[in-house]
Amino acid sequence: MEHNKTNTLVYTNEKCQGCNRCISVCPVLTANYSIASGSGQRIEVHSENCISCGACFDACEHHARSFYDDTEQFFADLARGERISVILAPAFEANYPDTYGKVLGGLKKLGVNHIISVSFGADITTWAYINYISKNNFTGGISQPCPAIVNYIERYEPALIKKLVPIHSPMMCTAIYAKKYMHITDKLAFISPCIAKRAEITDPNTKGYVSYNLTFEHLMDYVRKNNVIGENTKDEVAYGLGSIYPMPGGLKENVYWFCGEDVFVRQVEGEKRAYEFLKDYKKRMQSNAKLPFMVDILNCDRGCLYGTGIEEEKSHSEENYYYIEKIKARSKKKRIFHPFSRLLSPKMRLWCLNRKFAKLNIEDFMRKYTDKSDTVSLREPYQMDLNVIFDKMGKKTAEERSINCGACGYNNCTEMASAIFNGCNTPNNCIHFIKNEVQKFSKQLEEQNDKIIRKNEEIAQFIAEDFEALNSSIDGMIQGNAVNAQESGAISEAMVKISEFCRVLETSFTGIQELLLKLEKNNVDISKVASQTTLLSFNAAVEATHSGEAGKGFAVVADEVKALADSSRNISEQSDLNRVEIVKAIQELMQETEELTHSITDINDRLTNLAASTQEVLAEADVVKGISDTVKGRLEVLNHKG
Repeated sequence: MEHNKTNTLVYTNEKCQGCNRCISVCPVLTANYSIASGSGQRIEVHSENCISCGACFDACEHHARSFYDDTEQFFADLARGERISVILAPAFEANYPDTYGKVLGGLKKLGVNHIISVSFGADITTWAYINYISKNNFTGGISQPCPAIVNYIERYEPALIKKLVPIHSPMMCTAIYAKKYMHITDKLAFISPCIAKRAEITDPNTKGYVSYNLTFEHLMDYVRKNNVIGENTKDEVAYGLGSIYPMPGGLKENVYWFCGEDVFVRQVEGEKRAYEFLKDYKKRMQSNAKLPFMVDILNCDRGCLYGTGIEEEKSHSEENYYYIEKIKARSKKKRIFHPFSRLLSPKMRLWCLNRKFAKLNIEDFMRKYTDKSDTVSLREPYQMDLNVIFDKMGKKTAEERSINCGACGYNNCTEMASAIFNGCNTPNNCIHFIKNEVQKFSKQLEEQNDKIIRKNEEIAQFIAEDFEALNSSIDGMIQGNAVNAQESGAISEAMVKISEFCRVLETSFTGIQELLLKLEKNNVDISKVASQTTLLSFNAAVEATHSGEAGKGFAVVADEVKALADSSRNISEQSDLNRVEIVKAIQELMQETEELTHSITDINDRLTNLAASTQEVLAEADVVKGISDTVKGRLEVLNHKG
């Protein structure tokens, strides 16, 4: 997702899980808004409404929040030859006591001209605060070193603007001193523990004295990646107890140092407590209740030592506290007639402080504030507006509208409804709304399920009836197939008998053929005998002719013999013709018998296959019937359960 650096400091990165923790800690109702993302949601930052307090960074264990500063631009401008000097937060030394001098040396090597500690500017802030409060009887003033606090008041509690002490922060006092009293014309870069400082340096009321905000986290990341290391270098201006401003109560301790502990300075820290305090403080102010001498208020619960722009690993250590104590002890000098001397009373210290800054014009360090409440998109809903939203969420009763479970991230149901009214959230982010929707959906499912069960019962009844018909058909098929199998078997047996008859007939035809062959042989023999008899009768007739009268009787016999021979020959020839016809007929009968045998064999094979198939059909029909009975039984069980 692209972000416009000119419009926002804090933004949501791709790691967001939509867990609502950022919402739960944010002091501004409309600084976060929930949007649909894939199958879930993500919480985006509403840049116009965000005060850059950093509470979401501490709360988000997914590291889904990131921020911009000017580190990259600073080094790019330095590389192009821009003349830049650095003002340095006192917390930098406390965070990096062993390396900060070398880092400063590395910046010098890259072209940085001057390095001035903001501790000196904090001394000016203390001087200006005490003088302004004393001369103007400005009791109850709210300190403003913290830009997140100033952002909140200007945007959401503009009634408190008149209670903001009109003195610049230590950073701005340092920058003004560098420009107006040291006559430094360079651009100024602030090495900062705070994300929100960028909002301060771009505010028109700070007049562009500072050009860059370099957070510790982004600066040190760049230093390590690019080996920005040089000789040990220190800041250029001496300072005093302003070095402890980063610690909780640092301003209060400075005030006590110069005004004594009889004055009441209210000390407040932490994202949650600070903004609750300001709401209560407005009520006290509006009711003319007693107010403290001053309010020392910081957004971060451990002060600027552990500001929003430090490296995460540093936030897990207590070392910063111990090192700032060393700086504190070093700042309280023993020298006489010094504003930070241990040997002087608070009154004398203040006299020395005024003498130290006698040449400064307090007007140079005064600042103005702007009512920015019209720039934030926050609308206060009327009760009728809330009622409409509650109705949409299904919250009809007072009890339902005050469940206040906090799962949505807001303190109570009314805040959630207000966020929805302002377009920052949706009812879908309310766990009870979702629960009710699920219950409605569950009821609908139950009703649909009942309908389905009833429909299933009807269907089951129809299916049961169909299965009864199916079973009946299967039984009929089984019986029919059984009869077919029996008939096929009987036909097969009959065809076997016919086939056997054909084989017997074929054998008989073969026997007849053999007899005909013998008849043919006999006819040949008869023909031969007839031929010989004819020859003999011819010879006898010749002899009878030669014998005259005596041979006449013999001639008659010879004629009779010849007639008998001719008759035998004719019978033999006729018999042979008949035999040929018989053989031809028998051969045709044998061929047809053979073809009949083949046909019977083929029919028999097919009947055998038919019988086998019928048996298979019977077996499959039994399986189908078994499945049908099983399904029917299960349907009856389901119907009974339904």
